[in-house]
Amino acid sequence: MSGNEQKYINEAFETNWIAPLGPNVNAFEEELATYTETQGAAATSSGTAAIHLALELLGVERGDSVFCSSLTFVASANPILYLGADPVFIDSEEETWNMSPVALTRAMEEAKATGKLPKAVIVVNLYGQSAKMDELMTICDGYGVPVIEDAAESLGSLYKGKKSGSLGHYGIYSFNGNKIITTSGGGMLVSNDVDALARSRFLATQARDAAPHYQHSTVGYNYRMSNILAGVGRAQLEVLDERVKAKRDVFDRYVEALGGIEGVHFMPELEGTFSNRWLTTLTLDPNIVKITPYELMDVLEAENMEARPVWKPLHLQPLFEGCRFYGHDEESVVSERLFEQGICLPSGSNMTVEEQERVIAVLLSELNR
Repeated sequence: MSGNEQKYINEAFETNWIAPLGPNVNAFEEELATYTETQGAAATSSGTAAIHLALELLGVERGDSVFCSSLTFVASANPILYLGADPVFIDSEEETWNMSPVALTRAMEEAKATGKLPKAVIVVNLYGQSAKMDELMTICDGYGVPVIEDAAESLGSLYKGKKSGSLGHYGIYSFNGNKIITTSGGGMLVSNDVDALARSRFLATQARDAAPHYQHSTVGYNYRMSNILAGVGRAQLEVLDERVKAKRDVFDRYVEALGGIEGVHFMPELEGTFSNRWLTTLTLDPNIVKITPYELMDVLEAENMEARPVWKPLHLQPLFEGCRFYGHDEESVVSERLFEQGICLPSGSNMTVEEQERVIAVLLSELNR
């Protein structure tokens, strides 16, 4: 916590605005829209809910297809299933670890040939690094397919001077407890289409019609953020730039200590972009490094230090068995290699230098064997 959250929480209690509406919700939406340089924002109960609403706004229905990054958390794709649509997974590429324009082009060409273009493409900005949005947007615009930019992990990042999450038709953020700023649970949908955002708020509050009684003509959801949690978010947003600096400092210290070890490769930062470095991630070349990521995680765990694997690609998940997948090229599947060789290091913005030095000492001992 930043220390200023209690101010907004107290205001919510003192004014008795507790429900999922109120001054903090309105202000949080306005402040985030201003920060991201978009025309508007709609606060939701989670980033997953924001993706679901974006798909609903784009008219995704049962039997439609939606293209989605494969190397991501399952929340990026679960809303596709909520609507009865079919996810199609797109591989990563090396320079960003994000959606491959090469694979997306091939997927679009085949979709057009079969007469069934996707209703949407969900592009994920993994671990704070923006995807190649210019290339991906150009491909999607050429086929008239809208883009949902999943920036759940990349709030505070930049793509060619623009805020991550602001480049697609819709952008989504997550304020889950592990994100760079948190409301304990919550999310935000942003867009330059203010009418669509108004529609999203309607859908997120059980789609109640404008009538003196409770009348409903459309399926709705209970997806709005509470006024209390929005107060937490307002205080968190005030320190976002500080959090980004702290995350990047953590990353830089790891690179300084470990970057010279042969076979250790940190997640790249594409030229023209600025990553919030939400998590410090790297890969270990099995032909050079003698320890595997899982063995290294066990060593760290024995020292009470938590590390995690890179996301398991969704096309390998049992939930999505049988779904179509387009690899980056015929020789290798980039997302599978990143999963097999990748590790996420302790990266908390509140981690002290001394704590990180303890982690680095363990890593140096193991990686230099």
